[in-house]
Amino acid sequence: MKQGIHGSDNTSPLHSKVSAGKSETLPGGDPTHLPITGVAGTGSGSGSGHARGRNKLTLFPLIFLIFFEVAGGPYGAEPAVQAGGPLLALIGFFVFPFVWAVPEALVTAELSTAMPGNGGYVVWVDRAFGPFAGFLMGTWKYVCSAIGAAAFPALCSDYLTRVAPAVSRGGARVATIVTFNVALTLLNYTGLSVVGWTAVALGLAALSPFLLMVGAALPKVRPRRWGATAGDKDWKLLLNTLFWNLNGWDSVSTMAGEVDRPGRTFPAALVTAVCIGSLGYVLPLMAATGAIDAPPEAWGDGYFADAAGLIAGKWLKYWTEVGAVVSSIGLYSSSVSSAAYLLAGMADLGHIPSLFAARAPAFDTPWASITVTGAIALGMSFLSFDSIVAVTNFLYSLGMLLEFAAFVWLRAKRPDLPRPYCVPMGTAGVGVMCAVPSAFLVLVTAVAGWKVCVASAVFTGAGVVVYYVMAFFKARGCFKFGRAEGGEYEAR
Repeated sequence: MKQGIHGSDNTSPLHSKVSAGKSETLPGGDPTHLPITGVAGTGSGSGSGHARGRNKLTLFPLIFLIFFEVAGGPYGAEPAVQAGGPLLALIGFFVFPFVWAVPEALVTAELSTAMPGNGGYVVWVDRAFGPFAGFLMGTWKYVCSAIGAAAFPALCSDYLTRVAPAVSRGGARVATIVTFNVALTLLNYTGLSVVGWTAVALGLAALSPFLLMVGAALPKVRPRRWGATAGDKDWKLLLNTLFWNLNGWDSVSTMAGEVDRPGRTFPAALVTAVCIGSLGYVLPLMAATGAIDAPPEAWGDGYFADAAGLIAGKWLKYWTEVGAVVSSIGLYSSSVSSAAYLLAGMADLGHIPSLFAARAPAFDTPWASITVTGAIALGMSFLSFDSIVAVTNFLYSLGMLLEFAAFVWLRAKRPDLPRPYCVPMGTAGVGVMCAVPSAFLVLVTAVAGWKVCVASAVFTGAGVVVYYVMAFFKARGCFKFGRAEGGEYEAR
């Protein structure tokens, strides 16, 4: 459902389990930077196993958390039809999952099960290339997740405006955005088990109008309509739409330490989520473009609701609009979770103060990380997102290039690393698998405007400054930091 696809985001790490042991040195003299969590006095308790089982993510909730990290339903896919017409949009949503979504999901499945701690891709890059690269990865991805989350309170308010026009401006709009943000931030305090099962309910509600629309459209579908193309094709918009709606499969890795039996659960959840997410785009697009004769230029953001009304009546149009609100709730909640647990995982690694890994006594959730992420998302909710979303697209691409590089490097240099799930290819095979999406990522960064490059450089520069400031604080004992030494992640 990701809206505003003139750019791209994503975008949205609790604690890693480690076993005791000495600091390990990799071939070539590179030390691993692995956390010993649950350090006395830090309050993190990440690896101690205290009352953690009750909040573990099981398969079904994990599927829908991944679903909302990536899609949330087909809302937001409409500009693909506007940019290229039904034919190119359908080809894109058929092909792009294999080019992009499947490689990203496979990388996530292998590395999340090999190193099932919170922090996800930060842990992988830290292990492969050291703490500086890991911190830079965390900076890029956190900016994407936190800013991406900020879009959804305003989006929810925009949808509610159709029912209650007073929400469109002034105090009513501010109150709506603040209430949305605070309520869902509080939901995250209750733990990922609650957030996950809430995502299941929200996911079923968000998809329900499209199941009805597909059924109602079947007698009206004329396959010839699928062959139409836009007269004036916008290739950049088409590619951005596909990228925006099908990225983020690695985001849930930041919560890997909270998953029950990740070695089994992660691969099954990712495969299921890829199928649900891909079909959730393709089937509604086939139904709507095949059942009505709307020209491509009519397919702007939100046109699915109009299409549903034309196919089945106003009742389904309103239901689809309600589904969009429900979807935005799920997208926000999952994005905040991903970003907050990313901070907690970076604290586990010793990159930032241990406060960010501290657990709330009642729910065993990283309260400081959730609070900071919710506050950032609330503040950003009142800003314009046209340029910011383009910046997150650029930073996300940089992060994914580094992630693919870490995956191939670990395959080549650490064949001994236990991998409960392993992509069934050799090192050369996974290199080719990662090369295809990497080429697309290079294209995304190459076509970015100079303003996007400058803004991205500013965020990156800020991340570098913070890294050395944290090193300064750590050396002088200004704050308490977790220890990034010793131990080996347990494959479970």
